[in-house]
Amino acid sequence: VKPMQQHMQAAVACARAVGPLFDAMTTGDAAGIATARREIDRLENEADRIKNEIRSHLPRRLFMAFERRDLLEILDFQDSIADTAQDIAELAELRTMRIPDPLREPLLSLVQRSVAACEQAERIIGHLDELVETGFRGREVGRVEEMIGELSRIETETDTLEEQPGTAPFFGWRVSGWVATLANYAERVGNRLRLLIAD
Repeated sequence: VKPMQQHMQAAVACARAVGPLFDAMTTGDAAGIATARREIDRLENEADRIKNEIRSHLPRRLFMAFERRDLLEILDFQDSIADTAQDIAELAELRTMRIPDPLREPLLSLVQRSVAACEQAERIIGHLDELVETGFRGREVGRVEEMIGELSRIETETDTLEEQPGTAPFFGWRVSGWVATLANYAERVGNRLRLLIAD
């Protein structure tokens, strides 16, 4: 469980690094965009390293409260957060993107809420060891379910922000859609855990 938590921390670090990337994009700072992309690449490589270690050392049978495939599915959703952040950074540098002034506030708000969703998912995964210890029963389950509910609310906010008329010109560059996808993958982490609790 601990390596899963470490991987989630690495994935969310990738998502957080999208903030500085967008800060550089507000001024069309090519050097700043390149620096942010290198940092996201570094963080994504670290997430990949942890992911590969988990996959190679995960036993075929787990004597735990959930199946091996459940763990791998959550791992894939976590990894998709890191991969999406890297895709955003690659596209931003490739096109040396500059965010037009009218789009600055809505897009930065979208980034902020998408990162908040990822951070909420990280907090939820931080409780995974306690859920396992209690056999997915008791007070801890209620606490985690509340956190998953909050994650769903944050993700809904990102959907609303993504659909603002002001972000439409960026759909051609796919950037706003990918930023919202960070929150979607975060919600999938929470929803997968909710299914485990229900089982």
